[in-house]
Order: sequence, then C-alpha cells, then structure tokens
Amino acid sequence: MLTARFNGKEIQLAQQDGLWVPEGIHQVDIHPISDRRFHLIANNRSYDVEVLLMSAAEKRITLNINNRIVEVVLSDAFDRLLHDLGMDKAVSHKVNNIKAPMPGLVLRIEVEEGAELAPGDKVLVLEAMKMENVIKSPGSGKVKQILVKPGTPVEKNQVLVELE
Repeated sequence: MLTARFNGKEIQLAQQDGLWVPEGIHQVDIHPISDRRFHLIANNRSYDVEVLLMSAAEKRITLNINNRIVEVVLSDAFDRLLHDLGMDKAVSHKVNNIKAPMPGLVLRIEVEEGAELAPGDKVLVLEAMKMENVIKSPGSGKVKQILVKPGTPVEKNQVLVELE
C-alpha cells in the first residue's frame, strides 16, 4: 500500500490500470500532453496537471494542478517501518549540483556561496510560464558556486548551483 501526504492530509493510494490513484476514485482517464503535462479526468472532474519537480530519492513530487501548487510526499510500508523505528532521519542525501527542472528565468537567489544546505532549503526562485517556482535543495551539501544571476534565462537540466 502506498500513502501520499499533502496539505497536511494523508491518503491511501491504490493501483488502478497501472496508475496509483487515491482510494475512492473509480473512473480515471489520463492523457499526456507532454513529458511533464497531463490532462486527467477522475470521477467526472477535469484536472490539468504539470510535474514541476520530482525527487525519486525523497519520494517527493511538486505538481501544478489547475494552477495550484501541491507538494506530495509518498511513502510505502518500508518507509513507515523506518519512521516507526526512528531510522528515517539517519539517511542523509548528498547532491553534487542543483539543476533547473524546466526552462525559465532566474528571479532571485536565496543562498550564498559557502552556505550549508539541508533537504528542502530554498535555493532560488525561477519564473516559468508566468509562475514563480521555488527551487529547493533535494539533499544536503555546501554551496560551492552559484552559476547564475538574477535575470539569467536557463534551460531545463542546466546546472544552477554546484555543491561540495
């Protein structure tokens, strides 16, 4: 069983036609628009969904659903067991750099070189499709070099910040 936590709520997910959907959702139809955008119909309601950020290591996904940003954290039975045993905080994820998840324009840099980052720390703000997207650190590390400045246009997967 997979659990999703967002907006302070925890919901159970069940697999349906190869998709993980909230329990109680019976009719699901999904159509990909691009590699990160989808049109979803669930229980006769329409949703435009865009994947903004995805961290497989943290099982964390940031979605834009009908122009509303939602961060979803997934957990399975193993994750819950580690949490119950107090071992979930023992694993620290180290990253080498932070990349742009989408093309856009750097609006603000929220860190300085030499700063220590923890998972989830705000690194910079990227404007994409007229929306401000906060780029957060996916893991632990020390800022070695900031490769962009405010006003810099960036491409998807371009390295923005190098970490030690």
